[in-house]
Amino acid sequence: MERTMPLSRRDLLRIGTGAAAGLLLGRRRVAASPGQVDLITKAVPATGERIPVIGLGSAQTFSLSPGDTEYAAGQEVIRLFHELGGTVIDSSPTYGRSEPFVGRTIQQLGIGKDIFIATKVNVGGAGRDAADRQMRQSLEVYGRDTIDLIQVWNLGDSIRRLSATYLGTHMEALEEWKTAGRIRYLGITTSRDPQYADLEAAMKRYTLDFVQLDYSIGDRIPEQRLLPLASERKIAVLANRPFTTGNLFARVRGRSLPEWAADYGIASWAQFFLKFVVSHPAVTCTIPATGNPGHLRDNMGACTGRLPDEAARQRMIEVFKAL
Repeated sequence: MERTMPLSRRDLLRIGTGAAAGLLLGRRRVAASPGQVDLITKAVPATGERIPVIGLGSAQTFSLSPGDTEYAAGQEVIRLFHELGGTVIDSSPTYGRSEPFVGRTIQQLGIGKDIFIATKVNVGGAGRDAADRQMRQSLEVYGRDTIDLIQVWNLGDSIRRLSATYLGTHMEALEEWKTAGRIRYLGITTSRDPQYADLEAAMKRYTLDFVQLDYSIGDRIPEQRLLPLASERKIAVLANRPFTTGNLFARVRGRSLPEWAADYGIASWAQFFLKFVVSHPAVTCTIPATGNPGHLRDNMGACTGRLPDEAARQRMIEVFKAL
């Protein structure tokens, strides 16, 4: 996958001097960074807690064990993510070795208390006890008494076997865990439009803090019903697959950014794509996955400067359509 050159720290500091990003946005100081880079944050509707708009995914990138050639680079991605002020890391027990890798790394780095952990639960039809066991394992993996967010992955079933049969059992477990203080937020996820109708029904039926779904400039179907519903129901949105499957970069290979993109602190196509996603009023945070420190630094550049307004978003859409 072709990417633009990663930003230097000097570039990040330059972009971080951008103008205020609007009424819904706030700033989070990055204490560990020279120059005190400001990050764009948004509020979780349920509580008003503010989180940076760029998080970190882990599917297909962090399924690593000591001895793997990519292990050190993966740890550096997490270290750099924290250094640059990132907080939200999303993982799942279903992502191979990703959850143990994230848990081990944040504890070894001594940053566990700074990270907003978003993980998942999905035991299919195995029942409530199995759901409890899986969530207890996540607590152990992260060395936590409380996890920030647990989401029902794919509505509690397989993406290839769509059914609402098991969602109720998973939601019952999450609601009890939240009441007991073992999680701070609960939610549900999907990453494919075949589940959108089921996701919409669940958003209407349950009291949710978060919903996770796929959204990008190349996949705008959620704008039709799901994102407006999230706003109406005051549900925070974690957007996965902000580059779709990575194929957005093939569309822009060899092409220059529009000159006006610099007005929004956009210095690469990755930042162009990410800022489109997080500038949607309903989107709270996006979670691009990467095991490359250079790409991580580039992605985090989208968390600085200012976000496009509606007029700029429309210009971004026209640019993408013309590619």
